[in-house]
Amino acid sequence: MKYLYSAGIYLYNFLIIIASVFNKKAAAMLRGRRGTFGKITQSFDSDDRVFWFHCASLGEFEQGRPVIEKLKEEEPEIKILITFYSPSGYKVRHNYTKADCVVYLPADTLHNAYRMVTLVNPEKVIFVKYEFWYNYLRVLQRKNIPVYLISGIFRPSQPFFRYYGKYFLRVLRGFARLFIQDSASGELLAAHNIYNYKVSGDTRFDRVMAIRKSAVEISGITEFKAGSRLIVAGSTWPPEEEIIAEYLNKESHDVKFMIAPHNVSDVNIDRIEHLLNVPYKRYSKLEGAVSPEIKVLIIDSIGLLSSVYRYADIAVIGGGFGKGIHNILEAATWGVPVVFGPRYHKFREAVDLIELGGAKVFNSYDSFVTVLYELISESELLSEAGRINITYINENLGATGMITTELLT
Repeated sequence: MKYLYSAGIYLYNFLIIIASVFNKKAAAMLRGRRGTFGKITQSFDSDDRVFWFHCASLGEFEQGRPVIEKLKEEEPEIKILITFYSPSGYKVRHNYTKADCVVYLPADTLHNAYRMVTLVNPEKVIFVKYEFWYNYLRVLQRKNIPVYLISGIFRPSQPFFRYYGKYFLRVLRGFARLFIQDSASGELLAAHNIYNYKVSGDTRFDRVMAIRKSAVEISGITEFKAGSRLIVAGSTWPPEEEIIAEYLNKESHDVKFMIAPHNVSDVNIDRIEHLLNVPYKRYSKLEGAVSPEIKVLIIDSIGLLSSVYRYADIAVIGGGFGKGIHNILEAATWGVPVVFGPRYHKFREAVDLIELGGAKVFNSYDSFVTVLYELISESELLSEAGRINITYINENLGATGMITTELLT
């Protein structure tokens, strides 16, 4: 099996090389990988205490970030290496100030794994949530370097638990600790004789609470809201934006919208504007008093959304018609009911909040109208959904402290 895996890695790497001719993301990955070993050599000395965090992309980084920052707070002399697989994660966080070195993870060949581990010589290695690169893990375990998983979540559909996955279960048994999000993951691991886990919860809860505490006032929004219900649509994609535009163009409820699209390019903002038949304004062009006729503010920059949620009565979270919903916790931490599309099942917090009543799902324009009508017209339902969400956040805090304590022992 290991030979098939290694052959697959070489084939996949070859396909990335071919794709790089036509695909900017693949080209960026290849360019970034070429510089990895040189950057590491320049960043660390042989006697440094290096903690190495691997994150697939930006979402996983946000789960690892609370632990990184807690480690640096507790023991500032620790050096931090962060590796990314995805260009999207690297592009946004390559200048993260708490890290001593941020690089792409070279392809998971045995040669790369030995070179990387030997060069870094980490004290401990932390994989965040997903990605179990077999050769890297194998080399780390052979060298008796403790490896941890944080904010992990396991499902029966994952390769480890399929008929062909027994070989890779050995990798899981080799972790010093699997910090997992829920008891269901623990039961699944135990059913396969894996007991090196601890149910710690998800570090994102700690992260969103920290974001809330540091949130700033955003000028102009209180004036824009002006006593109306405000619906904040965050990290939206075209399917949500088209439904929202249809709602605004057809319905007469006294509501206002703020739309913060996932893609803030001028081309995409122009597309959203052309969908709207109601008065709108880009936030970047907001000057002075806000006309009461304006029904929509379009957030055309990044970095504001987590603070904007504080003004919302309802949050519509994007991604539910694509690969999966974006972060619903940033809104929930403000006690705001959340609404999203149908592809949410891989996200434990979404499943939990639907069951508890703090979240609702829509899969069409008609169901979107129904969900919003219920929340807008029933004040008690709206308030109760918000209370459920903030309670849920508070009950799930503490994973960062539990993980950090063990990493430093």
